[in-house]
Amino acid sequence: MSNRIVVGAITGAFGVKGEVRLKSFCANPEDIAGYSPLFDKQGTEYTVKITQTVKGGFAARLSGIRFKDQADALRGVQLFADRNLLPQLPDDEYYYSDLIGLDVLDTGGAVLGKVAAVDNHGAGDILEIRGPGLKGSVLMPFTQSAVPTVDLTARRIIVDPPDGVFPEPKT
Repeated sequence: MSNRIVVGAITGAFGVKGEVRLKSFCANPEDIAGYSPLFDKQGTEYTVKITQTVKGGFAARLSGIRFKDQADALRGVQLFADRNLLPQLPDDEYYYSDLIGLDVLDTGGAVLGKVAAVDNHGAGDILEIRGPGLKGSVLMPFTQSAVPTVDLTARRIIVDPPDGVFPEPKT
């Protein structure tokens, strides 16, 4: 799955003829159909044809889905595109999947943990960091000031967290 990137999700059925509600995670939402075929986590392949714009996304036809109950069964399924079909990003932009698993170090080189997830709930990207000495996850804004360096080649990011985000090291 590492050569595929999540580009959308099925949020339910649309109508009674097997169409699905499709939420796009693409910068240009309608581009999702151009990355077809899309795949689910199990590798099932779907060709996608957008039929109309609806609140929160699109109504779409997926190959092999002809009935409402089939569309209902796909609710929550994430759809992935082959990475080579996606655009090359500028130097300061990243696909979330490229950040997950990167080592997180502070500006002094101390290891703080690893990126466990990247989320965006509308106010900007947030890194979820887990690691030794942390009682759960630490959430960091993914901004230039908080994350000055992302080095995909070295598989690490350097963070300059605001005071109190990470526990103070014990001396």
